[in-house]
Amino acid sequence: MKKFYGSTAIILAMILGICAGGFLGEYVKFIALLGDLFIKLLKMLIVPLVFFNILSGAISLGKTNSAGKVGFLTLFYYLATSCVAVVVGIVAGLIFKPGLGVTVPKEFLTSEATYEASKHGVSFFDTVLNIIPDNIFSSLMGANILQIIFFTLFLGLCISKLEEKKQKPLISLLDTINEALIKMVEVVLMVAPIGVFALMANSVALFGIDILFLVTKLFLVFALSLSTIHFGMLPGLVGIFTKVSPITFIRTTIPAQIFAFSTASSVATLPLNAECCRKMGVSNTTSSFVLPLGATINMNGNAMLYGLTAVFFAQIFNISLGFSEYIAIICTSVLGAVGTAGIPGPSLLVVAVLVAAHVPLIALPLVLGIDRVLDMMRTSTNILGDASCAVIMEQVVNPQKESTSKEVLNKI
Repeated sequence: MKKFYGSTAIILAMILGICAGGFLGEYVKFIALLGDLFIKLLKMLIVPLVFFNILSGAISLGKTNSAGKVGFLTLFYYLATSCVAVVVGIVAGLIFKPGLGVTVPKEFLTSEATYEASKHGVSFFDTVLNIIPDNIFSSLMGANILQIIFFTLFLGLCISKLEEKKQKPLISLLDTINEALIKMVEVVLMVAPIGVFALMANSVALFGIDILFLVTKLFLVFALSLSTIHFGMLPGLVGIFTKVSPITFIRTTIPAQIFAFSTASSVATLPLNAECCRKMGVSNTTSSFVLPLGATINMNGNAMLYGLTAVFFAQIFNISLGFSEYIAIICTSVLGAVGTAGIPGPSLLVVAVLVAAHVPLIALPLVLGIDRVLDMMRTSTNILGDASCAVIMEQVVNPQKESTSKEVLNKI
């Protein structure tokens, strides 16, 4: 209820901001400061959130080796499908170009000459080498998200290999810091409606009312891209690797999909998702490992949105993304999901992705305003990805026990 109230307040703030931007015109600069302060607060939290949350997540992931082959394949499946989802979002953005259609003031446009100079000489190997920081403290100060993620994952996985008695004090400290950071996020989100109001008013005053047309295009492209993953990729993988047909898989998981859509929570949907998987022959042993891990790190819908949003904003500001920027978007979206499940307000990771790709944040309220609806839709896809992994991993654990589509239908 609290989350819904907050989302409703943000939507109302967005509507009021549109009206204020249309009426105030150039005088909107007097309230634009509030929006700038809100953006500064978000940017202030991004580096510590990414560092400490991913560190905790990496330590937890490092302990999954005890699950053996299934643990490795589960992690690989979640990361691979999330990576494909980001690419789907990027490709959809490049094909349908939802960010084109408004006139942007010249001061916000990126100089093509400057961009060409900045990307000159950047090769694939340069991009890979740039992921590894020379000095992690410089990376932290410069908010180089990709380098921070690499170092933090490396550190977390190494910590997970230490003796248990040496891990416990550090894990306890990290849990405390993460809880404190989440409290900070909650405080910032309390003033989110004010920030969105000011940012939206400023956006309408700068870009004109046509900016709303872009929001509609973004939503439609998002829905189409999500449908490709939801009804195409995930059921298709189940059909390829198991005897459960894609149609049967979708039909069996409908209760979990609906519940996830209404609550926008993967964790809350875990019991129902496990029951749907049980009907498809998944054992409690498999589902108890695969599904909770998926609810923590598997975010196909989120990953797709991050890729699409980065391209969307880049198009608004006439930024030609290069190879290194696309690699940054993919890695930040996929690896960032490993440790950010406990953070309220999933759009915060959008900020990290945009920062990694060097894309301006001024149009952020366009996503914040419709985030509740997007969150409901992508959560439904996220839990479907968890279920697909559980069904496939059951084939790995018990290849002879696997249920056919006919047997599943008899259980429904």
